[in-house]
Amino acid sequence: MDTKFSVAVHVLILIAESPAPINSDQMSESVGTNASYIRKILALLNKAGIVEGHRGISGYKLMIAPEQLTLLQIYQAVLQQPQVHLLDIHQNPSDQCIVGRHIKPALTDMFADLEGAFARCLSGKTLADCIADIRKRME
Repeated sequence: MDTKFSVAVHVLILIAESPAPINSDQMSESVGTNASYIRKILALLNKAGIVEGHRGISGYKLMIAPEQLTLLQIYQAVLQQPQVHLLDIHQNPSDQCIVGRHIKPALTDMFADLEGAFARCLSGKTLADCIADIRKRME
Protein backbone atom coordinates (compact mmCIF):
# COMPACT_ATOMS: atom_id res chain seq x y z
CA MET A 1 0.00 0.00 0.00
CA ASP A 2 1.33 3.40 -0.94
CA THR A 3 1.75 5.88 1.92
CA LYS A 4 2.31 9.07 -0.11
CA PHE A 5 -1.17 10.35 0.69
CA SER A 6 -0.90 10.00 4.47
CA VAL A 7 2.63 11.44 4.42
CA ALA A 8 1.39 14.39 2.38
CA VAL A 9 -1.41 15.11 4.84
CA HIS A 10 1.08 14.81 7.72
CA VAL A 11 3.56 17.31 6.24
CA LEU A 12 0.81 19.72 5.22
CA ILE A 13 -0.47 19.79 8.78
CA LEU A 14 3.07 20.43 10.02
CA ILE A 15 3.45 23.31 7.56
CA ALA A 16 0.04 24.77 8.41
CA GLU A 17 0.54 24.56 12.17
CA SER A 18 4.21 25.47 12.49
CA PRO A 19 4.77 29.01 13.83
CA ALA A 20 8.07 29.17 11.92
CA PRO A 21 9.07 27.79 8.53
CA ILE A 22 9.73 24.07 8.73
CA ASN A 23 12.15 22.20 6.47
CA SER A 24 12.18 18.65 5.11
CA ASP A 25 14.65 17.44 7.76
CA GLN A 26 12.30 18.53 10.54
CA MET A 27 9.32 17.03 8.73
CA SER A 28 11.12 13.73 8.23
CA GLU A 29 11.66 13.40 11.97
CA SER A 30 7.94 13.81 12.63
CA VAL A 31 6.92 11.45 9.81
CA GLY A 32 9.56 8.85 10.65
CA THR A 33 11.12 8.63 7.20
CA ASN A 34 14.06 10.14 5.40
CA ALA A 35 14.18 13.73 4.21
CA SER A 36 14.64 12.77 0.56
CA TYR A 37 11.25 11.01 0.59
CA ILE A 38 9.68 14.10 2.15
CA ARG A 39 11.24 16.27 -0.56
CA LYS A 40 9.71 14.01 -3.24
CA ILE A 41 6.28 14.45 -1.68
CA LEU A 42 6.81 18.20 -1.36
CA ALA A 43 7.85 18.37 -5.03
CA LEU A 44 4.53 16.80 -6.01
CA LEU A 45 2.62 19.19 -3.75
CA ASN A 46 4.61 22.11 -5.18
CA LYS A 47 3.85 21.01 -8.75
CA ALA A 48 0.14 20.98 -7.85
CA GLY A 49 0.34 24.51 -6.40
CA ILE A 50 -0.42 23.36 -2.86
CA VAL A 51 2.89 24.38 -1.28
CA GLU A 52 5.73 26.65 -2.20
CA GLY A 53 9.36 26.19 -1.36
CA HIS A 54 12.57 27.30 -2.98
CA ARG A 55 16.08 25.91 -2.97
CA GLY A 56 18.27 27.74 -0.53
CA ILE A 57 15.29 28.97 1.47
CA SER A 58 14.55 26.84 4.50
CA GLY A 59 10.91 25.94 4.87
CA TYR A 60 7.69 25.64 2.93
CA LYS A 61 4.41 27.53 2.96
CA LEU A 62 0.87 26.57 2.07
CA MET A 63 -0.52 28.19 -1.04
CA ILE A 64 -4.11 27.11 -0.29
CA ALA A 65 -5.82 27.78 3.04
CA PRO A 66 -6.44 24.58 5.04
CA GLU A 67 -10.19 25.29 4.91
CA GLN A 68 -10.06 25.32 1.10
CA LEU A 69 -7.69 22.40 0.57
CA THR A 70 -9.63 19.17 0.15
CA LEU A 71 -8.23 15.74 0.79
CA LEU A 72 -9.14 14.90 -2.81
CA GLN A 73 -6.81 17.65 -4.06
CA ILE A 74 -4.00 16.25 -1.92
CA TYR A 75 -4.71 12.67 -3.05
CA GLN A 76 -4.69 13.67 -6.71
CA ALA A 77 -1.50 15.70 -6.31
CA VAL A 78 0.62 13.01 -4.69
CA LEU A 79 -0.72 10.04 -6.62
CA GLN A 80 -0.55 12.05 -9.85
CA GLN A 81 -3.85 10.87 -11.20
CA PRO A 82 -6.94 12.96 -11.87
CA GLN A 83 -9.30 10.11 -11.00
CA VAL A 84 -9.36 8.08 -7.82
CA HIS A 85 -8.11 4.59 -8.58
CA LEU A 86 -8.14 2.09 -5.74
CA LEU A 87 -9.07 -1.27 -7.18
CA ASP A 88 -7.73 -3.34 -10.05
CA ILE A 89 -9.23 -6.35 -11.80
CA HIS A 90 -7.18 -9.45 -12.58
CA GLN A 91 -6.13 -9.59 -16.22
CA ASN A 92 -6.86 -13.04 -17.63
CA PRO A 93 -10.18 -14.54 -16.54
CA SER A 94 -11.25 -17.50 -18.66
CA ASP A 95 -13.94 -16.91 -21.27
CA GLN A 96 -14.71 -20.63 -20.94
CA CYS A 97 -16.07 -20.02 -17.43
CA ILE A 98 -19.41 -18.29 -16.84
CA VAL A 99 -17.91 -16.22 -14.02
CA GLY A 100 -14.71 -15.50 -15.94
CA ARG A 101 -16.72 -14.31 -18.94
CA HIS A 102 -18.66 -11.72 -16.89
CA ILE A 103 -16.40 -10.76 -14.00
CA LYS A 104 -14.67 -7.79 -15.66
CA PRO A 105 -17.80 -5.80 -16.56
CA ALA A 106 -19.46 -6.63 -13.24
CA LEU A 107 -16.46 -5.53 -11.19
CA THR A 108 -15.67 -2.55 -13.42
CA ASP A 109 -19.06 -0.99 -12.70
CA MET A 110 -18.96 -1.87 -9.01
CA PHE A 111 -15.40 -0.59 -8.56
CA ALA A 112 -16.25 2.65 -10.39
CA ASP A 113 -19.12 3.23 -7.96
CA LEU A 114 -16.88 2.55 -4.95
CA GLU A 115 -14.10 4.80 -6.22
CA GLY A 116 -16.64 7.54 -6.94
CA ALA A 117 -17.94 7.33 -3.38
CA PHE A 118 -14.39 7.51 -2.03
CA ALA A 119 -13.66 10.59 -4.19
CA ARG A 120 -16.84 12.30 -2.97
CA CYS A 121 -15.87 11.56 0.63
CA LEU A 122 -12.36 12.99 0.12
CA SER A 123 -13.79 16.10 -1.55
CA GLY A 124 -15.98 16.70 1.50
CA LYS A 125 -13.04 16.73 3.91
CA THR A 126 -10.37 19.41 4.18
CA LEU A 127 -6.95 19.79 5.69
CA ALA A 128 -8.64 21.99 8.31
CA ASP A 129 -10.83 19.02 9.29
CA CYS A 130 -7.67 16.95 9.90
CA ILE A 131 -6.15 19.76 11.96
CA ALA A 132 -9.33 20.09 14.01
CA ASP A 133 -9.35 16.34 14.67
CA ILE A 134 -5.74 16.39 15.89
CA ARG A 135 -6.45 19.38 18.15
CA LYS A 136 -9.46 17.57 19.60
CA ARG A 137 -7.35 14.49 20.31
CA MET A 138 -4.74 16.63 22.08
CA GLU A 139 -7.29 17.85 24.64
